Amino acid sequence: MDLVHVEYDQTGKSKSTNALGMREMQEMAYEGRTAQYLLLKAPPASGKSRALMFIALDKLKNQGIKKVIVAVPEKSIGASFGSTELKKFGFFADWNPNPKYNLCTPGEEKSKVTAFLNFLESDEELLVCTHATLRFAFDGLEPKKLDDTLVAIDEFHHVSAEGDNILGQVLKSIMHNSTAHIVAMTGSYFRGDSIPVLMPEDEAKFTKVTYTYYQQLNGYEFLKSLGIGYHFYTGKYFKKHPEKEMSALAEILDENQKTIIHIPSVNSAESSKEKYEEVNHIIDVLGELEYQDETTGVLHIKSQKTGKILKVADLVNDNPKSRDKISAYLREVKSVDDIDIIIALGMAKEGFDWPYCQHALTIGYRGSLTEIIQIIGRATRDSNNKIHAQFTNLIAQPDAQDDDVKLSVNNMLKAITASLLMEQVLAPNFKFKIKKDEDDEDEEDDDKTIKIRGFKLPTSQRAKDIIDTDLNDLKAKLLQDPQMLKAMPGNVEPEVINTVLIPKIIREIYPDLSDDDVEAVRQHVVVDSVIKNSTIEEQGDKKFIRMAGSFVNIDNIHIDLIDQVNPFQKAFEILSKSVTTQVLKLIDEHIQSTKIEMTEEEAILLWPKIKEWVKNNKGEQPSIQAFDHKEKRMAEALVFLRELKRKKALENG
Repeated sequence: MDLVHVEYDQTGKSKSTNALGMREMQEMAYEGRTAQYLLLKAPPASGKSRALMFIALDKLKNQGIKKVIVAVPEKSIGASFGSTELKKFGFFADWNPNPKYNLCTPGEEKSKVTAFLNFLESDEELLVCTHATLRFAFDGLEPKKLDDTLVAIDEFHHVSAEGDNILGQVLKSIMHNSTAHIVAMTGSYFRGDSIPVLMPEDEAKFTKVTYTYYQQLNGYEFLKSLGIGYHFYTGKYFKKHPEKEMSALAEILDENQKTIIHIPSVNSAESSKEKYEEVNHIIDVLGELEYQDETTGVLHIKSQKTGKILKVADLVNDNPKSRDKISAYLREVKSVDDIDIIIALGMAKEGFDWPYCQHALTIGYRGSLTEIIQIIGRATRDSNNKIHAQFTNLIAQPDAQDDDVKLSVNNMLKAITASLLMEQVLAPNFKFKIKKDEDDEDEEDDDKTIKIRGFKLPTSQRAKDIIDTDLNDLKAKLLQDPQMLKAMPGNVEPEVINTVLIPKIIREIYPDLSDDDVEAVRQHVVVDSVIKNSTIEEQGDKKFIRMAGSFVNIDNIHIDLIDQVNPFQKAFEILSKSVTTQVLKLIDEHIQSTKIEMTEEEAILLWPKIKEWVKNNKGEQPSIQAFDHKEKRMAEALVFLRELKRKKALENG
């Protein structure tokens, strides 16, 4: 069952080019080319590599930059920065790095570091290397050597402000001790953990260009829709279920869809710990191996369903000769018929380009939101062989007999939060304004502008920047917070989530914000989340929004009304329809065993609801043993308030 299903308008806008040969995102990035520090946030396949070429060439010709260093996380991604014709499409220069200084090639790291240092002393302008080479070369290098140099870091989320992240230390040293320019590029800025990519004071120095997933997909020519779904299994994903005819994998693997299968990490609970055996099981599900092409490494498998020959690439085999052979073949794929299925473990994620891919099938929970976005990006290239792209996560159901039941529950909850975030990332952006009693009749707003009564606007530039460019990153941090994870399924009142938990987390993330700006950011993140999870319908000349099961006239929306809606509950409602009652009970028990501690603020907020509950139940107080989450929470608040009253009485004498 899809938790997320989004349809797009196929405008073609993100693929069309201007007079300089730039696509929509590249044009936006080029407008920020004079910034010393530029952070480009754009989804996979939006053209970040070429955007960097345009910016770098302008810096070389017009901004006094003498050299350009491009650092990528893996050698295979270096191919994205090979020689590229730009002049014939309208730009003033081509991108022509000297092959001598393409360091994303086989060989020892020591020789690459030597080549890197030689480059700095040469007359050459362009060098492409891996993050590792940059790190090693910087060890002992005087940062001033990078004066008048542009350092471009691809997949910037590999950087971290954590003390032992060497790439983060290198970046900080370059910023603080040289005149170098920096272009940082990433498909998703959140890392998947609680560690910031940059410290706030360093991040504030970057000019940010954000191009959303929605802008990218809505501007495609062929792709019409994207689905994100979860399939839950018991036992082993590749073994037949006792009550079913086939394995969970066989149920969802459609050989007619061009598919990338990512098997579980060998360190995960879902893994059999025998990665080669898992590949063999997948081949068995597909059919029978006829032969392996000696030149290309492609497996030719006769389908047990249709009898046709399927071309399969095995990227799990880490024998260097086998891996290099099939990787080289995949880089040269030119036709939809060249490959049918790719089986991978750690590869085929960042920077991997197979436009024909229709289905990204990932087995096992992925802890990093960034990794999920990168994997989804493999299927969201625009191609004439597909109108729909699909991401499916095959996850083990928690089992009461399993020693790791808590881990399984946590994995399931985190997987669901990833889908919540992706729904936010994939939806169109809205603008929010204050609704006044008498709106200016001359003011015209588009259909993506919503006016809200009681809405608070930011007062500082810092808060405005967070709202303009960082809302999805903030949502990612909210969704990864342990307290929020336990609150989302509905065992905590929406007002507590929206007005207690969310501002508390915002203060922790942005300690420099004033109380007024914390409230403004809180309102924006709540409103944006609720609106994107709602549906807007027109009836006559009026618009209505469906929130929490009821229709509200869009002209009458008040912030107090929105604060009564749990912005994250939709996915859990769908989850409850797709797993067994026993699994839901396990999830509930786990959440209850690690329940959120009560705060005075939450207890006071619940007090009016407690009084109303007592009134409606003929004077009976809510029970702390109640099965209903909300009744139990009110009972806990009542106990807390009594204890608080007792302590204050003791303090007063």
